[in-house]
Amino acid sequence: MENRRTFIKKTALSTAGVSVGLTAMSAKSYGRILGANDRVTLGVIGLRGRGKDLTGAFSGMSDKGVYIKTVCDVDTQFFEPVRELVAENQDGKKPDSVQDMRKVLDDSKIDAVVIATPNHWHSLASIWACQAGKHVYVEKPSSHNIWEGRKMVEAARKYNRVVQVGFQNRSSSNVMQAIGFLHDGGIGDVFMARGTCFKPRDSFGISPDSDPPETLDYDMWLGPATYRPYNEKRGHYNWHWHWNTGNGDTGNQGPHQFDIARWGLGKRVHPVKVQSMGGVFGISPHGCSQETPNTQTSLFEYNDGKILEFETRGRFTNGEAPSGIKIGNLFYGTEGWLELKGSNWKAYREREEVPFAGSGMEAEGAAVGGNNSYRAAPSSDGHFSNFIDAVRSGDCFDLNCDILEGHMSSVLPHLGNIAYKVGETLEFNGEFERFIENDEANMLLTRNYRHPYVVPEKV
Repeated sequence: MENRRTFIKKTALSTAGVSVGLTAMSAKSYGRILGANDRVTLGVIGLRGRGKDLTGAFSGMSDKGVYIKTVCDVDTQFFEPVRELVAENQDGKKPDSVQDMRKVLDDSKIDAVVIATPNHWHSLASIWACQAGKHVYVEKPSSHNIWEGRKMVEAARKYNRVVQVGFQNRSSSNVMQAIGFLHDGGIGDVFMARGTCFKPRDSFGISPDSDPPETLDYDMWLGPATYRPYNEKRGHYNWHWHWNTGNGDTGNQGPHQFDIARWGLGKRVHPVKVQSMGGVFGISPHGCSQETPNTQTSLFEYNDGKILEFETRGRFTNGEAPSGIKIGNLFYGTEGWLELKGSNWKAYREREEVPFAGSGMEAEGAAVGGNNSYRAAPSSDGHFSNFIDAVRSGDCFDLNCDILEGHMSSVLPHLGNIAYKVGETLEFNGEFERFIENDEANMLLTRNYRHPYVVPEKV
């Protein structure tokens, strides 16, 4: 089986094009290669929710030579709490704060950026960063649509930047252990993978359009998205449930489990067929502006007939499998099946009800050991440390989730959402990343970008 490094090398794109031409494109920032002991200076873009978590994590690595110089958000109300958080981890040194991410990218002293914006900004911010000579850590899904995700891959390769996608399970010891068990034939030939996203999502209500708060640069917040008047129910966090800015829970929590499912199946190609159905159930459209489904089932078929299933449930539901999985994965093989809940996994032989392998267990029984040990794997250094190490080496092949891997997994929820919108079973040409004989679906591969926030054809 070819390893990740070989795969990325084989599929890396070498493309020609012109850059946007940000002022940070200096020889110093573009060509700099860090040594193992050099300080890595970061800028963080997006400070609410996940962005605050990432800021805390990276500033907590100050003893490892990581330094946050600047934090950025289009809403200034988030500045001071995050600056204080960073100062606690950086010997009282507060970072600068700016509203416009381009000021972060123009700073030649910043080596890499952490992007935790809403989904519709992921691609353009990452591409701008690569053009400015910055390495990138970007949250999942890597893109808002399939076409712009491919442009991210092209930009990373063209500018030789390290771009890590926030699929943190790629750096989880127990998850890596479970995937290794599957790939070693632990349950035979894996022919089906299932991902679940059962998160309670109640109505968040509805409100009239209004003026944006004074702290918010609304034009910058919209960025590439189609213009619409400000509405508080379509803003912070609720942007997930509107197609203009988000991808629903299938494209919110879902990408993590899509990634594990594809990884476990060992698929490094796109599926050839997809169908999806669902809707918004239990919530009145007159009392909530949600557009994305809160209940959705998506099915994917690969060219060898293997299947990937994914289910999103936002209403009242049970868990699945003996562990009561609500956020997790299931794998089915010719000799048994495996459940993965969080970072804990158990494998069952054929129709037996007692696991014969799993995290913290031996391979030949739940209590009795055998020759093939699958006890807890050595602890990984974590996804964030992996990114910093790759920034220092300047080698994208050192990443646990390079942008190509992130793009391949992010395509899956995008495919499911397109099939849901079109309402048909779709055939997909993975080589060209286009649907076969379906113009309506192909129109949804990208979007109309709002000037000047345009993802370029040539990066």
